[in-house]
Amino acid sequence: MSKQKSDDRRDNASKIKVAMDATKRNMEAADEMIARTDNPEVKADLEAKNERREIALHGMEAERRQEAAHKKED
Repeated sequence: MSKQKSDDRRDNASKIKVAMDATKRNMEAADEMIARTDNPEVKADLEAKNERREIALHGMEAERRQEAAHKKED
């Protein structure tokens, strides 16, 4: 029988920050593509993706703050 892994949260805040940075880079790349394309369908698709990314960023930021606060408690 295998043991359950302990909840190791030491680097969760930094992992979340890395994910946030990648999401921001993706948003910037999408913005560049939006500016370059004349295709309204592509623009709409990229704009929708960036809206979802923006929502995700808010959630990641809340989670990052929570993880950082948990780290301070240790």
